[in-house]
Amino acid sequence: MISSNVEEYLEALYDLTRNGRTATTTEVSERLKIAPASATQMLKKLSDGGYVRYSPYRGTILTEKGVRIAEKMTRKHRLLERFLHDILKIGRGVVHKQACEMEHSLSDQAEVALCRFLKHPDRCPDDDRTIPPCDLSFSSCQECLDRRSDAVDSLGRRDANLISIRDLSEHDGGKVAFIRGDRRVLQRLLDMGLTPGTSITVVRVAPLKGPIEVAVRGSKLALGQDIACSVFVETAKSGARGE
Repeated sequence: MISSNVEEYLEALYDLTRNGRTATTTEVSERLKIAPASATQMLKKLSDGGYVRYSPYRGTILTEKGVRIAEKMTRKHRLLERFLHDILKIGRGVVHKQACEMEHSLSDQAEVALCRFLKHPDRCPDDDRTIPPCDLSFSSCQECLDRRSDAVDSLGRRDANLISIRDLSEHDGGKVAFIRGDRRVLQRLLDMGLTPGTSITVVRVAPLKGPIEVAVRGSKLALGQDIACSVFVETAKSGARGE
């Protein structure tokens, strides 16, 4: 078990290092509202523990080990935000702080149950950020629903960390590994040729949250934001940051 303090650091780094960039010590200290010296000390400890790669001059990135924990905590946090906002009707100005306090005690089993209850939400209620997929070895949410009687501990875990097509940059690519949504969404994507194992490449990302054009099976598809954030691929960016 790691401490909630470590989880907070990794979660902050996960957000700061999106798109493959490194995070400076100043950015970390400002995000967590702590002194730069305290941030430096913790980043060195995280580096010694194999969670990050830290350089005083080049910044900090997460290792694969760090990404796994950070993504898990980020997923729990954002699911809790949806629950607090959508079900309990708590205002957006409060849900972030409340979710921060609750995420560390939310078990993996409760996380799965919460996701099913909320019908597999894809984005945060406040800033439109994608909710990471679970790490269970399913190829779709429908498969999860079909096997809902299974205990979480008896299910296999996915080896790779995944990234949604919505979070890819132009010319990035990978293989479809997970599809989020119910049977209707799954069938729609299958009809488009976006099946698990299919290779895709992002051709163009339109500005102002416009469609994302991808090359798949020799054709080009224009995917809306709702579809792009429901399809997750395994790519070089899906593993350790900076590797």
